[in-house]
Amino acid sequence: MQIFEEIQSRGHEALTLLHHAPSGLKAALAVHSTVLGPAIAGVRLRPLDEENAIRGALALSESLTLKAALAGLNYGGGACVLLMPEAGVEDPHAREALFRALGRKVRALESQVVLTEDIGVTGSDIAFVAQETPATLGVNTDTSAVTGYGVYRGMKAAARYALGSESMRGVRVAILGVGAVGRTLAGHLHREGARLTVADHRLERAQELADDLDGITVVGANELLDVPCDILSPCGYGHSVRSTDVPRLQCRLIAGGEHHPLSRRGEAAVKEAGIMYMPDFAINAAGLIAAATSLTPEQAAERVYATVSRVASVAEQYGKAPHVVARRMAERRIDLIGSLGTGAALQGRSA
Repeated sequence: MQIFEEIQSRGHEALTLLHHAPSGLKAALAVHSTVLGPAIAGVRLRPLDEENAIRGALALSESLTLKAALAGLNYGGGACVLLMPEAGVEDPHAREALFRALGRKVRALESQVVLTEDIGVTGSDIAFVAQETPATLGVNTDTSAVTGYGVYRGMKAAARYALGSESMRGVRVAILGVGAVGRTLAGHLHREGARLTVADHRLERAQELADDLDGITVVGANELLDVPCDILSPCGYGHSVRSTDVPRLQCRLIAGGEHHPLSRRGEAAVKEAGIMYMPDFAINAAGLIAAATSLTPEQAAERVYATVSRVASVAEQYGKAPHVVARRMAERRIDLIGSLGTGAALQGRSA
């Protein structure tokens, strides 16, 4: 991996490797942009090798820049991907040490970075970080639950344009990945009467959801992309839909909580196939909004609904793909507000 070439091509400001041997801390901290304010960095803890951790941090931080900008937040984008310590984190003291070590390492960067939870990390973990640095958000926010509800509201807004109605009653939705976000999304869709098919790489997790919610169909993770459906909702760890998978899809809309479910090539492929794709940074922002502001989960989700509606409306008006429109909207806000100088980002940070 050519790190400097990767950073330059994506426009990142910094990539920092963090290490603390006693706690087992090994992390890649990427800062994509601080034009609008300090970079909100989602913290992930996953069993990855070093190269994939770095690649993940770079990709996620770019997505966070677009998400914060499109959501109207005065923050930039960052990401912190922790490698799973060899000894694991089952021991509560070991987990505390890991996240307090992270907080202490971030002290020197607290004017540039704000940490919040992401996959594999909880509000309690961020509370440990907060013991060492004030550069945290979302300690008291159940971001996964808020994000799941926001995806549900955003899905309804997108369906109004893709399917002709925002009602989910009788709509066939295939959800790939039923962790915290996917499970929350499934609950809201089930209550409205959607016809759900779910899959997860941990089959028992999908089966547990089916045991809790009547009428759900469970299939293998490798089979879900072949399921006839109206909406495909990726809610996994990223790149769930490869460009070579697109001919298999039998949906009219892709809308889910997953970061980067498609590559740039995949985005082009679904556009060519006539499938509407609402990008992750537009539809999965509710948890970030709630963590960064004083808005309630319901208010944060309604902001997502309004954003998705605006993106879909402009895309329809000008005959452009929603993911292209959303990116241009985010980049335009960065350019316009960034041109006002640093004072713009310091005032009304929770806008």
